[in-house]
Amino acid sequence: MPASFYRRPLPDVATRQAKTGHLTLEIVSHCWQYSHMLVYQLSSFVNYPPKDLSLTVTVFYSPEDVGTQKTLDMFGKLQVENVIWNWQPMEKPKLVRRAIGRNMSALATKADWIWFTDCDIIFHENCLDSLASQLQGKTDTLYFPKEIQVTDILEENDPLLQAKEEPQVIDVDTNSFQSYARQKAIGPYQIVHGDVARAIGYCDEVRIFQTESDRWRKTYEDTAFRWLVGSDGVPIAVDGVFQIRHIQKGRYDQNSKITEVRIATRKVQKKIAD
Repeated sequence: MPASFYRRPLPDVATRQAKTGHLTLEIVSHCWQYSHMLVYQLSSFVNYPPKDLSLTVTVFYSPEDVGTQKTLDMFGKLQVENVIWNWQPMEKPKLVRRAIGRNMSALATKADWIWFTDCDIIFHENCLDSLASQLQGKTDTLYFPKEIQVTDILEENDPLLQAKEEPQVIDVDTNSFQSYARQKAIGPYQIVHGDVARAIGYCDEVRIFQTESDRWRKTYEDTAFRWLVGSDGVPIAVDGVFQIRHIQKGRYDQNSKITEVRIATRKVQKKIAD
């Protein structure tokens, strides 16, 4: 079936706002048992706030995740120029189906651009201002950073992954990262034109991706979203996009057999990569 069966019409390119000057951006992430990652992301907005755009930082989370709640409480008290904190508490069955929160943000955003990301992505020095430069006058549907910086796949006992007793503003050692070229706009690297987001949401009419779940589901919705908009995205040069890669995935049940299999698989992948 054509993608148009599962979404409302995309706004014509000619009718989309080709914004220039000081832009507005909303960054949307989800956090479940990842506060030790989220603290790096939120710290990057404090350490390297944008000058050439105004940023809304939206984080979906569940209050039962105590570590994330503490982290958000701490950062929510900080005043950062050009940054607005937007914490969105959500019941776990909705939170663990990532497309639900993304769809809510897409339909409601007031921003010129909305970046769907994950909480293990860090927006380091000059990231947001270089993005603002790249998006001047742009009207395409979907963009993504063509080059990012990544760590090796870290073991769970790596010092980088050890949470502090209390959340605090920290920075990351950039020497631990290496360059990696991206080929398409996958899950945490989807920068969508605001007019498109408001028109069609995020997998808004694909029922499975808007259905609550009892556990975190594999995040295939980014593949569906690219199909819906008919694009793998346009690559752009964005500075300072960092990703912490890790074996232990906080979003899965820690004591389940399937989690043991996933961890074992990632360890094999790490050995092959090494």
